[in-house]
Amino acid sequence: MMQPYPKRLIEVDLPIKRISAHSRREKSIRHGHISTLHIWWARRPLAACRAVICAALWPDPADALCPQGFRDKASRLISEFANAAVTNKALGESCDHETWIKWQTLAKTGGLDSRNEAHWKVLRFSLLDFIADFANWDNSNVQEYLETSRALTQAAHEALGGEPNTRPLVVDPFAGGGSIPLEALRVGADAFASDLNPVAVLLNKVMLEFIPKYGQKLADDVRKCGELIKREAEKELAAFYPRDPDGATPIAYLWARTIQCEGPGCGATVPLLRSLWLAKRAKHSVALQLVPQAKTKGVGFRIIIDEGAGWVTQDDPSSKVARPSFDGTVKRGSATCPCCGYTTPVRSVREQLKLRRGGTNDAQLLCVVITRPNEQGRTYRMPRASELKAMDVAAKEISERKGAHTGKLSLVPDEKISLNEIRRISLPLYGMTTWGDMFNVRQQLALTTVCRLVSELGGSTSSSHEAIPRGVVATLLALVVDRLADSLSSSVTWTPGGEFQGHTFTRQALAFVSDFAEVNPWCDSSGNWMGAVEWVSKVCESAAKFPNSGHVDRSSAAAHVLPDDCAQAVITDPPYYDAVPYAHLSDFFYVWLKRSIGGLYPQFLNDVQVPKDAEIVVDRPHELSNSTHDILFYERELTKAFAECHRILHPNGIGTIVFASKTTASWEAILKAVIEAGWIITGSWPIDTEREARIAAQGQARLASSVHLVCRSRKVKASSPNADEIGDWRDVLHELPRRIHEWMPRLAEEGVVGADAIFACLGPALEVFSRYSRVEKASGEVVALREYLEHVWAAVAKEALAMVFKGADATGFEADARLTAMWLWTLKSPDTNGDDEEADTEADSENESDTQNTKPNGFVLEFDAARKIAQGLGADLASLSHLVEISGETANLLPVSKRMRHLFGKDDEEPTRTTSGKKKSAQLDMFSELIDSDEPEAAWREKTVKRVGETTLDRVHQGMILFAAGRGEALKRFIVEDGMGRDGKFWRLAQALSALYPSRSDEKRWVDGVLARKKQFGF
Repeated sequence: MMQPYPKRLIEVDLPIKRISAHSRREKSIRHGHISTLHIWWARRPLAACRAVICAALWPDPADALCPQGFRDKASRLISEFANAAVTNKALGESCDHETWIKWQTLAKTGGLDSRNEAHWKVLRFSLLDFIADFANWDNSNVQEYLETSRALTQAAHEALGGEPNTRPLVVDPFAGGGSIPLEALRVGADAFASDLNPVAVLLNKVMLEFIPKYGQKLADDVRKCGELIKREAEKELAAFYPRDPDGATPIAYLWARTIQCEGPGCGATVPLLRSLWLAKRAKHSVALQLVPQAKTKGVGFRIIIDEGAGWVTQDDPSSKVARPSFDGTVKRGSATCPCCGYTTPVRSVREQLKLRRGGTNDAQLLCVVITRPNEQGRTYRMPRASELKAMDVAAKEISERKGAHTGKLSLVPDEKISLNEIRRISLPLYGMTTWGDMFNVRQQLALTTVCRLVSELGGSTSSSHEAIPRGVVATLLALVVDRLADSLSSSVTWTPGGEFQGHTFTRQALAFVSDFAEVNPWCDSSGNWMGAVEWVSKVCESAAKFPNSGHVDRSSAAAHVLPDDCAQAVITDPPYYDAVPYAHLSDFFYVWLKRSIGGLYPQFLNDVQVPKDAEIVVDRPHELSNSTHDILFYERELTKAFAECHRILHPNGIGTIVFASKTTASWEAILKAVIEAGWIITGSWPIDTEREARIAAQGQARLASSVHLVCRSRKVKASSPNADEIGDWRDVLHELPRRIHEWMPRLAEEGVVGADAIFACLGPALEVFSRYSRVEKASGEVVALREYLEHVWAAVAKEALAMVFKGADATGFEADARLTAMWLWTLKSPDTNGDDEEADTEADSENESDTQNTKPNGFVLEFDAARKIAQGLGADLASLSHLVEISGETANLLPVSKRMRHLFGKDDEEPTRTTSGKKKSAQLDMFSELIDSDEPEAAWREKTVKRVGETTLDRVHQGMILFAAGRGEALKRFIVEDGMGRDGKFWRLAQALSALYPSRSDEKRWVDGVLARKKQFGF
């Protein structure tokens, strides 16, 4: 079928492995990065956005329809860049080594000849190399990259029919944190960002309108005015933050909420503590010790220190502490009284806290963290009477200020916390029903004071830079207030390992915290006011080199404000089904923004809370929810949004939709919306956006990649005789496996495996299906997308299985082996070298588990995904209950240790670790030591194979158990005398499982132990 447009680079190729590496590394970037301006959840990495925008805007020079004008300009620009990379040492070092060699070769040969067809593919790959290196954060503001990328964008725009002296328009109707429109500006396009959420709109106005316009001068003003506000607030609030007489500075106050013990005759006040640790150090660790006070019905504390030879009390180093316990009083929500030992159940704990509105202001001050002049590190001391009195005075002061307050809004936020997201915002279950309940009285004083000062600044007419309105500076400082609120709530915890207080949003939820850390906002430690000012100022400086501003609008993606056919690209990252409750979470910041700069933006900071009725998400149902945002709502509204994208896109334009979800239902929902909105999917690229430390645990399906679906409008076929072509179902099914067969090896080369590869195959698969106006069977019945996707999962499963067994006939294995291999492959992690350092929560994805060990309950998949995989492989889950356990919406592939009855004909206890005293190395190259010693890996009762397994998988699992139990002779009889070693399928399956089991799992060690005996047994 002829295409009336040249393909863009993104429709032909993309260096996803290199882009992924830069995206992962970016998660640990701090200073100047957009993520440090303000929290936004599941924000896209700038590296991926930058690369995708360039590849979407620039045509493929090797395409026959590529305008010669673009080839001419692109050849000259790339040749000039190659020369600059060779002559400029710093620029050359910023390139990938292999690319730098290519630039050297290009420079030596005199550059590219755009009229030589042989050079067109060279130009294509040179552009892709440029994109891959430009994705590097270190190159994002390098002048040569910026100038070259902007010139290429302009050349492409003009060659593709753009009006002279205009730039291509990139539209993002789900702008969120602003990564996509920001990168559109960086590479020389015009950007139009819109969002329904007012917090997102404000962030985009700052990034796309204010910072590019005012740049460094804005950073200077933010610092200057931030310092003025600090001095004024610190002076006003000095009585509530008493200083130490010896010159030490309190940097944090550690609190615990309390309940009354419900034990018979007790009634003691019990502090709710998860742990007693204060500082975990290599030397001189510090902890609290409980001091029950039965007579006064309370619990006191003392500080204890590890002096190396043992623990002593801080007040009396000669007083030894015997066997200190570091367990707190709280476990799984219940609370154990140190005075009488009674455990108050979680329901009663919750009911008591409800009566106290969460108990934030009834909390017990445990200790104070201080720093001393000219001394490194933190010191811990017990609270002083002056600090306890300061809280009483603060309570009186905030009460008087509330009474005297006459503003339209309450002084302290009294907006209600919605119950519709109680599963991820659980605070109302503990009586914290308003947003103000999250803060104690001193935190309320601090935040309301800086809000007032910022509001007064916004109403001022004077400015140190006449070109910068005070309202703009106030807007940036309002974001500083939000950063302070994130560090200054009662949901902030103390981290003993690093000795620092965290922040409110450690994940995409707001959970109740029993013990919390209150930062001193006027100190020099983390979480303070001036630290937040500096973070915001550095973002202003980093983004100050943009030549043009963007445009920001508050509107629904389902009813876009732009006219028809105006955009050259629509690139967007829509909400992922039920992954993040954006509107509910952003209420936390919205209530403070209204109080600091609401008067500056009445057009979108005037609602009581962030609008939720029109937000295109699925709300998780529960008994307290009245939300109607189900899957039908999501599909309907997302279809409207994509139809609007289709409407505003120029006929020759291109769309890219970013999506990442591990549920088949969410993928079916978004794909259905894309196709019904009139799009043709022409490609898909998985870009790994998650650091390895943030990937979900082995043993559970997770996505490390965000899949970028490349789309074209059906409008491009309006003049084609095939515009309304009906696809034949038999032809589609015939072409599908061929496309998957072509695509899967490419993904494997790029390190894309498992669930990432499955969903990355949706692009090529949908390209086959969506090119037609509809697909019909021989009977005339129209094929629904859902039915086609069933065949897609099956085709992917079969192709993956062929790769797992490396060309061997997978059909020679029984259904249980095929299913196990495919199941483990789906859970397989990419081999990455990502940074493991902690990243801001706004830069993290939905994945929350950091452990890399296999869970003992098995290997977990979503049930529908497991069903589709099994169906595609000709396996029936119902008949494999000895292998797969179904529980609600999940399916567990049982660990080998849970298959005792099936493998050996009787139940057995769960294996326990050996206690020989020999420390086993986690490194697999030390495995030979275990094998040679014949020591059991785990302690079972004696194992003997009375009945050889019926399937190859059962036989391999039997061998693994014999090895793990240390039954060397029984394993030898099993392999040699029972004839397992003469079965090639046995060894092929064992080898495949060795490559599939997680590296630190029991199964991996055990199957490797069996394989290591192969030669020893003469095979």
